[in-house]
Amino acid sequence: MGNRGMEELIPLVNKLQDAFSSIGQSCHLDLPQIAVVGGQSAGKSSVLENFVGRDFLPRGSGIVTRRPLILQLIFSKTEYAEFLHCKSKKFTDFDEVRQEIEAETDRVTGTNKGISPVPINLRVYSPHVLNLTLIDLPGITKVPVGDQPPDIEYQIKDMILQFISRESSLILAVTPANMDLANSDALKLAKEVDPQGLRTIGVITKLDLMDEGTDARDVLENKLLPLRRGYIGVVNRSQKDIEGKKDIRAALAAERKFFLSHPAYRHMADRMGTPHLQKTLNQQLTNHIRESLPALRSKLQSQLLSLEKEVEEYKNFRPDDPTRKTKALLQMVQQFGVDFEKRIEGSGDQVDTLELSGGARINRIFHERFPFELVKMEFDEKDLRREISYAIKNIHGVRTGLFTPDMAFEAIVKKQIVKLKEPSLKCVDLVVSELATVIKKCAEKLSSYPRLREETERIVTTYIREREGRTKDQILLLIDIEQSYINTNHEDFIGFANAQQRSTQLNKKRAIPNQVIRRGWLTINNISLMKGGSKEYWFVLTAESLSWYKDEEEKEKKYMLPLDNLKIRDVEKGFMSNKHVFAIFNTEQRNVYKDLRQIELACDSQEDVDSWKASFLRAGVYPEKDQAENEDGAQENTFSMDPQLERQVETIRNLVDSYVAIINKSIRDLMPKTIMHLMINNTKAFIHHELLAYLYSAADQGSLMEESADQAQRRDDMLRMYHALKEALNIIGDISTSTVSTPVPPPVDDTWLQTASSHSPTPQRRPVSSVHPPGRPPAVRGPTPGPPLIPVPVGAAAAFSAPPIPSRPGPQSVFSNNDPFSAPPQIPSRPARIPPGIPPGVPSRRPPAAPSRPTIIRPAEPSLLD
Repeated sequence: MGNRGMEELIPLVNKLQDAFSSIGQSCHLDLPQIAVVGGQSAGKSSVLENFVGRDFLPRGSGIVTRRPLILQLIFSKTEYAEFLHCKSKKFTDFDEVRQEIEAETDRVTGTNKGISPVPINLRVYSPHVLNLTLIDLPGITKVPVGDQPPDIEYQIKDMILQFISRESSLILAVTPANMDLANSDALKLAKEVDPQGLRTIGVITKLDLMDEGTDARDVLENKLLPLRRGYIGVVNRSQKDIEGKKDIRAALAAERKFFLSHPAYRHMADRMGTPHLQKTLNQQLTNHIRESLPALRSKLQSQLLSLEKEVEEYKNFRPDDPTRKTKALLQMVQQFGVDFEKRIEGSGDQVDTLELSGGARINRIFHERFPFELVKMEFDEKDLRREISYAIKNIHGVRTGLFTPDMAFEAIVKKQIVKLKEPSLKCVDLVVSELATVIKKCAEKLSSYPRLREETERIVTTYIREREGRTKDQILLLIDIEQSYINTNHEDFIGFANAQQRSTQLNKKRAIPNQVIRRGWLTINNISLMKGGSKEYWFVLTAESLSWYKDEEEKEKKYMLPLDNLKIRDVEKGFMSNKHVFAIFNTEQRNVYKDLRQIELACDSQEDVDSWKASFLRAGVYPEKDQAENEDGAQENTFSMDPQLERQVETIRNLVDSYVAIINKSIRDLMPKTIMHLMINNTKAFIHHELLAYLYSAADQGSLMEESADQAQRRDDMLRMYHALKEALNIIGDISTSTVSTPVPPPVDDTWLQTASSHSPTPQRRPVSSVHPPGRPPAVRGPTPGPPLIPVPVGAAAAFSAPPIPSRPGPQSVFSNNDPFSAPPQIPSRPARIPPGIPPGVPSRRPPAAPSRPTIIRPAEPSLLD
């Protein structure tokens, strides 16, 4: 016979599992584990076995459970068991399961009562169980026997605490009725991990083995030594019953008969026994499921909300509508144009916060990358002077010139202007690459129609390539125009007079000294491990120095490096590093930082490196020339000039510097304008006005708007998911209305658990068994001190659940003679016993009185004060 209450919960949990399975998720109810704790031979294994409804655990006297048994119940259509230590074998006979548990216990612990904390893992698959974890723990003992270690008591307690400390575990504190409840180690351990008493249920076993004339009524009514969740009495099978193969069904019937026939328990028989324990535990499982429902509902509702926007467009989908494809094509092309424009011009909606994209990247090319490329081809001072001197001498020929020839100036300037072509064309290539990326990003929304996406990408990319050729032609034309006429009357040109008076300078004028050009995080990459290794700092670049600080608050400055004689060079990325690196060094071979000739600065991306290089250019720190150029320039050291030629070279050098600055400024201004006009703006206009016509001419509408199989599947999946989520929410609503959650019992005065060790009852008096101590007469009928006797109706005692009081009036004639299970006629009704002068909540023991009647009614409550 299985656990009927648990079987009633199975359809409810299955409904939840099915609802979540339909949306491709698992329903994590995380039902609580149930652990049984108690002394040796207290009946723990029997209690656990009765809950499962199967007879499969070892039984006997002394310590039988010597290793923790972790029993996982798993819902399945077929019934069988398997052990973790022999997964390949399935047990269908539960007698074999018992034998395997005994054999596995002996294998680790030996046959002489040894124990081990290594658990045995058993899984029972059955259609009659919930997915639960039950734990059968070794009994608490104090005296080692056999092969048990001297500290057996502490080992077992530590083992038990490991399992019952989990917040989601229910603790069944099992105590036999014929032992002192106030000294129950099971209740003390439960109190340690569950001080509020929310997870602990007291289980009283062996009620049928109490001495004749005694009972545990006060304990089971939660009046003597109360617990928050009270006590439940059970009667397990005896060892003789187990050996006689008495099945659980017969044992439950015998247990029921015992409670109905016993005079002390009959009035609360419906709250006693294994079925009530099952019901109580199943109600805890129901409470747990109901507590899990709000979180599950919230999860489903958030998913439903995230789907509703996408599902909205599919709700009215009509695959056979002839106008659908035309409407969809027009909407797709229009949306493509809007997305392209937003990515180029920027917009407030759908902003990418992780990286630069679209127009922002093109802007960086215009104002950081292109200026950097221009400076990279900046003329080297020694090369330029040598070229000027050669030009002057070649113009004079065999004659010695008296004046500075302007033709040398024009020749040098035209040569410098031609060098602008390469970075300008490279800038166009970079912009084309970014536009191609933008087109791919915008076309992602057309993925529902693969042919449409493919054709759109092809047509727009072809158009961009066409505009690329025209843009490059226009840019080359601009450079040729600059080269065709050298305008020495330009307002910014210094002229010959100023050129002769101007002092020689190797670097351009820098910006305002205190102007901050850039701030940001950089990693100094080449500090040795002995000195701390690579570390990230907050760098501040101004027109005169590079400083770095501990953090962005800029309070703790680590170092300040002047920019004089500094240059930049590229550094190869390390084998094990994913950072991009560039270096700063001193052209005069001096240490830059401490004992370092150069400092290597690392960024997360190449874009950051380029951006920092552009910032250094603004501060007047230029990139290093190629080694080959430096070697060629070194030959100039052997080239000597006379003073007159040197003055002429200096004059033309200043003129070239001035005029090239004018050309660079003009090209830097015209390049973005040319690219925007001839390429980007034209592409936007083409998409808005001509793309649709090109699409119609490329293929017929039917093939263009052929929906992909993936998209059809996605639409069906999304609609199915949407309806499944709604169904799951309905199921949760049904479960909420069809199940009842029981409130947490109010707190009780359980201070006796803390004080039990110091104020335990006298050993002669057992609080559970209520056996008379030696020399104590039985309770007598007749007048007693205190308030007058008040008869209590039959139902009053059963319904009475207030905190314990020192006296309780006994019912008059509780049992009727017509009841077949009534007590023998010689047992009279029980008089009230109200001890005088005892504070409320403290049981008392009256001083012995002279025995007047031999009949034992019920003994008085023990006193914790004695």
